[in-house]
Amino acid sequence: MTTAPPPTTVLLCTDGSDLALSAIREGLALLAPAERTVVLTVAAAVDPTLVTGTGFAGGVMSFDEKNDLIEAQRENAQTILDETVAELGLVDAETIVRLGDAGHTICEVAAELPASVVVLGTHGRSGLRRAVIGSTSDHVVRHAACPVLVQQSQG
Repeated sequence: MTTAPPPTTVLLCTDGSDLALSAIREGLALLAPAERTVVLTVAAAVDPTLVTGTGFAGGVMSFDEKNDLIEAQRENAQTILDETVAELGLVDAETIVRLGDAGHTICEVAAELPASVVVLGTHGRSGLRRAVIGSTSDHVVRHAACPVLVQQSQG
């Protein structure tokens, strides 16, 4: 008796850049059609010390201003997702907006779905630039509980 393969869920990660769109296009061309497609963008979390301050320094914004900033980030992230879905013709795709560290959050979402594969792009930085800036794709490759397809930019 043969069992049916588990449903496939593809997690497509975007920051709205041309690199991310290219990575998703390339990834989708390599993968078999998925039963579930999820497009994710992660906006940077707002630093709570902007309100509370640190040490002797007071905060630079009110709690309400922080909430307004968070809402603006969510709206911008949703716009990125809507434009990505439209650009790629992914009419049946689900969209997810999260706030936080991109690498960590992508791995969390991949585990929650659970994703069969994660698709994302990388700038291909190395050396000091990578040490200073970090690498979201490197974190995801090392920590995701599923395969990761990474497309490196040519620029």
